[in-house]
Amino acid sequence: MSHLYILIFFLSLLICMSCKSVTFNKNVPLEPTFEEHHFDQRIDHFNFQTVGEQKYKQRYLITVQYWKKSEGPIFFYTGNEGDIYGFQKASGFLTDLASQMHAMVVFAEHRYYGTSLPFGNDSFTDDHVGFLTVEQALADYAYLIKYLKQQYDALNSPVIAFGGSYGGQLAAYIRIKYPNLVAGSLAASAPLYWITGFGDRHGFWKSVTEQFGKHSDACVNRIKEGFAETASHASMNKFAEISQAFKTCQPVTSKSLNHLYGWVRNSFTDLAMMNYPYPTSLLAPLPGYPVNTACDMINAGKTAMEGLAAGASLFYNGSASAENSNAVQCFDIYKEYIECADPTGCGLGNDAKAWNYQACTEIILPGGSNNETDMFPSLPFTLEMRDQYCKENVHTTPRNDWLAINYWTENLKLASNIIFSNGDLDPWGNGGILQDLSPTLQAITVVGGAHHLDLRGSNPKDPESVIAVRQKEAAIISEWVQQHWQRLSKKLEL
Repeated sequence: MSHLYILIFFLSLLICMSCKSVTFNKNVPLEPTFEEHHFDQRIDHFNFQTVGEQKYKQRYLITVQYWKKSEGPIFFYTGNEGDIYGFQKASGFLTDLASQMHAMVVFAEHRYYGTSLPFGNDSFTDDHVGFLTVEQALADYAYLIKYLKQQYDALNSPVIAFGGSYGGQLAAYIRIKYPNLVAGSLAASAPLYWITGFGDRHGFWKSVTEQFGKHSDACVNRIKEGFAETASHASMNKFAEISQAFKTCQPVTSKSLNHLYGWVRNSFTDLAMMNYPYPTSLLAPLPGYPVNTACDMINAGKTAMEGLAAGASLFYNGSASAENSNAVQCFDIYKEYIECADPTGCGLGNDAKAWNYQACTEIILPGGSNNETDMFPSLPFTLEMRDQYCKENVHTTPRNDWLAINYWTENLKLASNIIFSNGDLDPWGNGGILQDLSPTLQAITVVGGAHHLDLRGSNPKDPESVIAVRQKEAAIISEWVQQHWQRLSKKLEL
């Protein structure tokens, strides 16, 4: 038995013992310092003829503040549709756990988002944007992992992937695609069924309605009344009163009425996703449990339409409240809600262009609301309507079956070492994995949890349920790390 084998064997025992002592409570730990770096990444991993060896600067954030090379894993966040700093700030669980498991922590930015633009300001032209795919992004992460392991002399260190929402989807996929590099993944709030075309296409809006219904049936009914009253005003050509009630910067007309409806629907969608127990600012500055605040504002309205307008304003004006809804002069509904291939809405800037492109190629997002199973007006968005939109605006035709084929949607049980976590307050939850698929593919429900609440850092207002979930996730991840070291020790023994 070699000295190296003995060392690794005892390290695996040490990690196993420490994993049982990993605890999470409501104490808020100190934030580590992250450094920003850039990696020279290939633009095209799969075609040798397109751009050859041309590369771009992929941004990533890293901290080794807690890392112990001889025993610590690498925690790797698979960045999603936005600037990587936002996801780093909203994913404190990684550093909370890293401080106890002595891990290196990396947040990698997704190509075409943030500053990781392969062709700079020309990245979104028709001849350049085609390199924006899930496959290329995962290959980026694979090469970055390889590079970091070499740079930090961590060739034997196990890698655990983390991600939330689309990032959670990528965390699951990188374990499926590159199990040689990633020992396990935590896929938080990843709607792997819906986003690959499985399940009810109207289910998302039904789920948003259910989240508001958890406040009260009265809130849902008042929202329906508010939409009905608005429609009644429109039928009588009372658009000036509608514009006044919703405080729109531009007058509402018969042509823009559906856009106003989409603006309201987008607000309620994001309020449901961000229904955290404490104030946050991930998508907008919001109070704790914003759905409750919105429902109070809705129910307090003098009329149903005014209540609907007040509740919708909360997302676009986080300083508003039931007592103070006049913090802004008017709402620019055309800048605050952009219609695109994602019915939940796109924003402005390059990140919105990138997401719209992905929604027109591989990723399938919800269909329209139907006013039958949900509280919203009927705003159809069929697959055929999406195809037409994408052809006209993005010059693509979506491939609706590709993600399911490439990443095993119907055969996910063949994968291993993935945690699927979903909150019962998250409108995306019903589109994800809610039951264990195997002993190594565990589904965890965060009772009282909104969109990937378990990935957020410890907070004094955390419900006991999310603390327990983080504890369970930590134990599973620690077991994966232990198994990695044990397998390594057996290889060295041979």
